[in-house]
Amino acid sequence: MISTIIGIIIVGLIAGAIARLVIPGKQDIGIPMTIGIGIVGSFLGGFLGYLLHHDKAQGAVQTSGWIGSVIGAIIVLFLYLRFGPGRSIAR
Repeated sequence: MISTIIGIIIVGLIAGAIARLVIPGKQDIGIPMTIGIGIVGSFLGGFLGYLLHHDKAQGAVQTSGWIGSVIGAIIVLFLYLRFGPGRSIAR
């Protein structure tokens, strides 16, 4: 159980960090928020992958899983920067 939680945190950190590198500009978020964005992005990426392929994953670590995690984290980070706290919806 503890190894699963640590694995989720590590995947979240890596996916969130890659998303922060891809999105241009300065993001005023710390490491815990980067991990959170990566974790939420991983779930979003997995859900989008399921919607596209209607198939379950064939193992714990797959290239498509990592790619989906990063794409999901990019989407979540973009939405957070656009609509997050202190941001105005009308720009």
